[in-house]
Amino acid sequence: MNRKIIVWLLTTLLLTAVSARAQQPGKIPWIGYIAGSGSGPAPAFIQGLRDLGYFEGKNLAIVYRTTEGRSERYADLAAELVSLNVDIMVTDTTSAALALKQVTSTIPIVMMSSTDPVGTGLIASLARPGGNITGLTSVSAELGGKMLELLKESVPGLNRVGVLGQASPENEFFVRETEPSARSLGVKVILLAFRGPEDFENTFRSATKERINGVVERLGPLASTADRKRFVEFTVKNRLPAISVFASWPVAGGLMSYGADRNTMYHRAATYVDKILKGTKPADLPVEQPTKFEFVINLKTAKQIGLTIPPNVLVRADRVIR
Repeated sequence: MNRKIIVWLLTTLLLTAVSARAQQPGKIPWIGYIAGSGSGPAPAFIQGLRDLGYFEGKNLAIVYRTTEGRSERYADLAAELVSLNVDIMVTDTTSAALALKQVTSTIPIVMMSSTDPVGTGLIASLARPGGNITGLTSVSAELGGKMLELLKESVPGLNRVGVLGQASPENEFFVRETEPSARSLGVKVILLAFRGPEDFENTFRSATKERINGVVERLGPLASTADRKRFVEFTVKNRLPAISVFASWPVAGGLMSYGADRNTMYHRAATYVDKILKGTKPADLPVEQPTKFEFVINLKTAKQIGLTIPPNVLVRADRVIR
């Protein structure tokens, strides 16, 4: 049978099943999950669901979609999930949440992490989000000043820092929010836009052209593990001290990180799904902020790039990789 016909038949059967599911009493809920990269939902989120008694294929179904590192795909994936009539949308990035907001004002949307949902226009306020969006915020835009401070204390000559991340509203907002702190530290911040796996060389050239001598890594869920590894190698090779909000950065060989525990946030997101499935409206669920932040330093990387971490910085670390 012709391959195109087979694909058409499978698509037709899926849409028919979705339509039938929507009309059946006692149907199990469907979650539409959009990620920037990866092969499936975050394990911590799945574990959170299980801890609350939800098991995929038994009393819950998950429709997983990923942009595969291409941010321009968020809009199409958002529209696709709406057409599948899922019960709840879940996402791990602000850009995806913004795309979902454009295509639905009725299907509940749970953010597992968002840089600044108020500043980017996703919600009205943390206490009263309004509309159909709620979840958790990483408040990482507010952490920009603290991250620069830690980097500056470790690298006294730091004066030009590249913010490495996708060209998105959240990263542009991060740069704007960080600029006042940067000025007080005598540092200029510059957005180094990363548009996808094919864009490495352009990003590297931009860093060199801008004479960057420090990096704030904000690739977020858009980047795969392989992408991050390549950037870690670039920063080490070029002796660039780099800090991230993700603890996975120093674990992978980057210099340091400062931010909320993402696994805890992803696990907590499951409680929002549970409450919404039990009838609570997203507008009535305050957006949760992290209460604990972790500072991690990789001393092996510091040695590789010829950097000595001052004792007053080292003593503040929650975890040191030696």
